Amino acid sequence: MKKIFTMALVSMALLSFSQSADESAIRKIYDEALEHGKTYPLLEELCFKIGGRLSGSPGAAAAVEWSKKVMTDMGFDSVWLQPVMVPHWVRGQKEIGSIRPSKGKAVNVNVCALGNAVGTGPSGILASIIEIKKLDELAALGEANIKGKIVFFNRPMDPKYIHTFSAYGAAGDQRRAGPSEAAKYGAVGVIVRSLGSGIDEQPHTGGTVYKDGIAKIPAIAIATKHAELLSQMLKADKDLKFYMESHCEMLADVPSFNVVGQLKGSEYPEEIVDVGGHLDSWDLAQGAHDDGTGCVQSIEVLRIFKSMGYKPKRTIRAVMFMNEENGLRGGLKYAELAKANNERHIAAIESDAGGFTPRGFGIGSKAPESVKATIISWKPLLEPYGLFDIGRPGGGADIGPLEAQGTTLIGFMPDSQRYFDYHHTPIDTFDKVNKRELELGAASITALVYLIDKYGLK
Repeated sequence: MKKIFTMALVSMALLSFSQSADESAIRKIYDEALEHGKTYPLLEELCFKIGGRLSGSPGAAAAVEWSKKVMTDMGFDSVWLQPVMVPHWVRGQKEIGSIRPSKGKAVNVNVCALGNAVGTGPSGILASIIEIKKLDELAALGEANIKGKIVFFNRPMDPKYIHTFSAYGAAGDQRRAGPSEAAKYGAVGVIVRSLGSGIDEQPHTGGTVYKDGIAKIPAIAIATKHAELLSQMLKADKDLKFYMESHCEMLADVPSFNVVGQLKGSEYPEEIVDVGGHLDSWDLAQGAHDDGTGCVQSIEVLRIFKSMGYKPKRTIRAVMFMNEENGLRGGLKYAELAKANNERHIAAIESDAGGFTPRGFGIGSKAPESVKATIISWKPLLEPYGLFDIGRPGGGADIGPLEAQGTTLIGFMPDSQRYFDYHHTPIDTFDKVNKRELELGAASITALVYLIDKYGLK
């Protein structure tokens, strides 16, 4: 009995020492990020020296070279490019949207083409409008009521969702699938209410997906304030028409790259922990929150470890994925190469929810219960830094293809309430990012990577 009691005391002492050591290490991580962090100046460089980085564009190519140089200059163990062919969609000259009432003056409204959409060309489209909320209303209306008209999808993001990404997901089908679904019934164009949380004058772009075998029709997003106006005017004047003009087109695929920086593990180098964001952005602005913040935070994880003199047990990678916005080619290619090279990615963390105050981490639904329990068990170490929300479903688009290889997916979750004010708009710019929030996010991700590296996931 005395022997058992002694062993229990030793075990408790070791546990206490381990927790104390972890608390100290995490404190050092936050100190480094908040006192000497590089995320904010790096984001400033990315936003102002390069700006918008739509895949296939000169901006995207410049961002590849920039991120490679940044990670090389930081002295990571290795930095390399992964070739990937990406779509090359171009917006062309500024779009025009105009409400044409049956009587009175035309009213110009703020619109932008949806990513991957075809354009109207210089002649534009002038047609009557039919307003609907949900895709299944199309079948009920039928070709007799839709053919030759512009379909106006006017379903707002549901404000009752506390987590705004849930509202975004619930409203997103009209943007992704709306144009092809409307084309089935003879629509000549589509207007989609911008996927934004508030009522404002900023149009939100975003990708649409055309179905094979269905006519491709022009598609634009309209600012939420002007969607409200259009709906009101249509109720008062059923004979009004809408003029839309866009000049976008899809060109042939072009070569691009994912950019990978790495610190090699000292004990288990075959076990890889990824942290990443997507390097591409839409072309309307600087792509600050989406996803410049995720890229610089990912780079910062490795920089913090190097600055602290921390030698990871496992291999840690920062991955700048290309083409998340309108194709996901970078994420798919990364997973393809990981499988071909027989790599074992034990965890992949994605930062693609903006640079706001960190709240926690989501865990992929296919992660084993034991792994979820391990991550949740670290809450006492993370809660002092405001990370209370740990364990809800989460992940990320670019890391998603790794899940089939047994990788635990983890999504960094900052406060989401303001994200969809800026998402995919002309105002997603550097000045909308708070320096301290950005640094806290980088430290939070680094702290989790530290725990995964030290203890593994089983």
